[in-house]
Amino acid sequence: MKNLLLLLLLANILYFLWGRFAEPPPQPGIAIVDESDLGPPLEVTADRSAEAVASVGAVLGSGEPSDLEAVMGRSCVTVGPFRASADADTAQARYSGEGMRAEVRSAVGQIFVGHWVQIRSVESRASGNEMLGRLREGGLGDAYLVETEDEGIKISLGLFGDINGAEKIELQAKGLGFNAEITPRMNEGTVYFVDIALPPGRGAGAIIEQYGEDKVKLRDAATCPQGR
Repeated sequence: MKNLLLLLLLANILYFLWGRFAEPPPQPGIAIVDESDLGPPLEVTADRSAEAVASVGAVLGSGEPSDLEAVMGRSCVTVGPFRASADADTAQARYSGEGMRAEVRSAVGQIFVGHWVQIRSVESRASGNEMLGRLREGGLGDAYLVETEDEGIKISLGLFGDINGAEKIELQAKGLGFNAEITPRMNEGTVYFVDIALPPGRGAGAIIEQYGEDKVKLRDAATCPQGR
């Protein structure tokens, strides 16, 4: 019994000492921190240089311009050439009606006239006349001689707006033993373009779908509207 009382007394003394020297668990509340404990203040520099602005949206550190330019509404497309000014006016009115800046611009350029079927390198007019006789007997009655300073004597078999019609005549002439070929016939004249400024976030997909890839110039190759 005496030993049991001694053990209980020792246990009470140890518990008292543990409670006196042990650190209390953290409690919610407000911590007061000396400002000097936080170290030196941070220095932030705002870089508003042109180079820094230009690199926004580009690969970090490259300084290269990026497709952000299109999103910001600085992108332009050019549609054309149109042979008739009325067609260009129609396109300009369409995109102006959709809230875009669009202007018609004229220029002197090469206009496609048609697919020209011809036989080149005819030796002489006498030889050409003999060839014309054979062609007409074979059903190509529209053939005639053409002479130019740069290419000499040729035989024209026709000018076609439809490539299928030109290929039909080409094959018919080749069936008669002649080396016929098709070349595009171009004339110089006034053509018309429509320059369009795309609004922010708008691409050129619908314009390409409307006019075809060969008639729509994008960004670097395009001209932005000059007015206003």
